[in-house]
Amino acid sequence: MKLSAKFMKIILVLLIIAVGVGGYYYFHRADVSTDDAAIDGRIVVISPKVQGYVKKLNVQDNQIVKAGDVILEIDPTDYINKLNQAKASLAAAKAAASASQNNLKTTAVSAPSNLDSAKAQVASAQATWEKAFADRQRMESLFQAGACSRQDLDQAVATEKSDRSALDKLRADLRSANTAPDVIAAAKDTSEQLQAQVKQAEANLAQAEADLANTKVIAPMDGRITKRSVEVGDYVQAGQQLASLVGTDLWIVANFKETELENMRPGQPVDIRIDAFPNVKLHGKVDSLQAGTGSYFSLFPAENATGNYVKTVQRIPVKIVFDSPLPAGLPLGPGMSVIPTVHTEGVSVKI
Repeated sequence: MKLSAKFMKIILVLLIIAVGVGGYYYFHRADVSTDDAAIDGRIVVISPKVQGYVKKLNVQDNQIVKAGDVILEIDPTDYINKLNQAKASLAAAKAAASASQNNLKTTAVSAPSNLDSAKAQVASAQATWEKAFADRQRMESLFQAGACSRQDLDQAVATEKSDRSALDKLRADLRSANTAPDVIAAAKDTSEQLQAQVKQAEANLAQAEADLANTKVIAPMDGRITKRSVEVGDYVQAGQQLASLVGTDLWIVANFKETELENMRPGQPVDIRIDAFPNVKLHGKVDSLQAGTGSYFSLFPAENATGNYVKTVQRIPVKIVFDSPLPAGLPLGPGMSVIPTVHTEGVSVKI
């Protein structure tokens, strides 16, 4: 009788265990988990846009910063001087451009007027010379007839030569005045050239102002400073990596086997355990599945077109996002190992 009661207790215990195992399997049959997962996030390399000596450093290792905070300052002395030079160059270019514009306006009026005046002077000189030439011919006839003296003839000849020289000079002036369109075009080209120099000076000024502003290196987003490699007094080059800024926007990249993705869809709930904090349980959801295996996008993707090909189960990176902001006192960062469990809830795909 005692043996039978003991046997019944064993049977009852086994039955409870079987029910518990069966219940656990039933409620978790659609769960998919992997330990090939890690936290990922946005990482920005902090680099200056200008070169110079670091005058002020406002951050320490692992310090939290806000977007817009000044991380460090480069000595601005050289850039202030360049800015002042750019301002002076712009002022000089504007003055020259203004003078050329005024000269263009004056030339546009005076050049045609000079042409008209030159034409009138040539016409007058032409008439004067023609009269002097006629007088010379008449005096030559009179001299041959003995009706005038040698002195009167010489005077007529000298007057005609003088009037002819004056006419030739005025004709030369007219030819010069005929270049009025070219003179106006040249003045216009000079004005446009100086206007272009003004624009170039304005661009140089804008660049000088930007360089001066860039002596302050600004945090582009909220995050934590890591891998700081700069100190006050260092000479830094443009583009040199000075630190990394790890953003507060974190997520998980879990590499699931391709055979585990049949029922996995974006939006499904995920339980997350972090190796560094085993007692902390976080929650998230599936955001998206990568369009390709992890090995396909590796530096040296596998080449399967060989005679010794062996089929292996591939892994697909799955992005998992957290449901709510992470606890402030939980120092999480990219690369930390996690174990996500996706509740696929028995969703199946019909082909």
